[in-house]
Amino acid sequence: MSDLDLEIIIQAQQGDEFAFNTIVETFQTPVYNLCYRMLGNPQEAEDAAQESFWRAYQAIAKYDPNRSFPTWLLSITAHYCIDQQRRRRLPTTELDDILAETAPDVNTPNPETVYSQGEHEENIQSLLLSLPELDRAAIVLRYWHEASEEEISQTLGITVSAVKSRLHRSRRKLAKVWETKNSVSNSVERMRNGSPAF
Repeated sequence: MSDLDLEIIIQAQQGDEFAFNTIVETFQTPVYNLCYRMLGNPQEAEDAAQESFWRAYQAIAKYDPNRSFPTWLLSITAHYCIDQQRRRRLPTTELDDILAETAPDVNTPNPETVYSQGEHEENIQSLLLSLPELDRAAIVLRYWHEASEEEISQTLGITVSAVKSRLHRSRRKLAKVWETKNSVSNSVERMRNGSPAF
C-alpha cells in the first residue's frame, strides 16, 4: 500500500472534500479488508470502514505529514475495530504454511472452485476470530497489509518488542488451532469411512 501524494492530503486538511474523496477511493479496499479481517462480518466491516473514514475526516487536520499516511489511517481503523470487538466481547504448523495453503485459482471459476475458495476463506476467518483483538490486528497488518513490525508498532501504539511477542504468540496459537481442527476433521472423515477415529 503506497503513500498518497502529500498535496492531496494537504488539500484535504484544508477542507477540500474532493481531495478527501480521493483519499477514500485510494484506501477503501485496504480499510475494508482490515475491518473484515478484524470483525469477520461483511456488513459490520462496511459500517466500520465508513466510520473509520469519518473519523479520519474529522481528525485529518491533526495528521502529521512526517508520519506514513496509510499507517495513520489503518491505525484509526484498527483501533475502531478493536473497540467494536471489545463491546461485543468476542472472544507445529507455521502460519505462513496455513495462509499459503493451496487456495483455488481465481482465474478458473467453477462451482467446485468457488465452494472451495469460500470454505478456505471461512477457515482463515475462523482462525483469526480465535485471537484477541490486538493480536488479530497485528497478524492482519503483517500478513494482509505486509506491514513491517515498526509500522505495526506505530499503527497499534505498542512497542516493536510487543509486536514481535504478539506475532510469535499468535502464530503458535493459530498453528495449534489449525492442527486441532484438522485432527478433528480427519477423525470425522475416518469414522464416515468406517475406520477407527484414532
